[in-house]
Amino acid sequence: AFQMPDIDGAIFDVGCGYGPIGLSIAKTNPDRTVLMMDINERAVALSQKNAQVNGVQNVRIFVSDGLSMVGNDVNAAAILTNPPIRAGKETIFRFYDGAYDKLVSSGELWVVIQKKQGAPSTVSYLEEKFSEVDVVEKKKGYWIVRAKK
Repeated sequence: AFQMPDIDGAIFDVGCGYGPIGLSIAKTNPDRTVLMMDINERAVALSQKNAQVNGVQNVRIFVSDGLSMVGNDVNAAAILTNPPIRAGKETIFRFYDGAYDKLVSSGELWVVIQKKQGAPSTVSYLEEKFSEVDVVEKKKGYWIVRAKK
């Protein structure tokens, strides 16, 4: 469902896990830098190993609580995330605010979230901040939401 925005800038995979999304985007878009981050050190180590095994070099993979370790001078054309629902709505909405600030003009936040875990409230919250919000796909209880700055 993800479509690469037609603007310059890095791609952020926040909560990258072992790296399938960020690495596949990096591999198919060698001209882009993909920043992959996760709070879990083991996940980051696995992503780094998977990048090495698959010869993906246009990535930076590091431990970060949300966007906390991303430099102030680094902005994104797109940020992708499956937010940590257990962290609570307040934490997730604060992340959305931070993501908005890290996006370049016309940059996009892509969120995968279950309907039963707050997809409707995520859409409502994003509509207050972003210029354009679309539910790109709904499948088996999951929503893919795109919010354009």
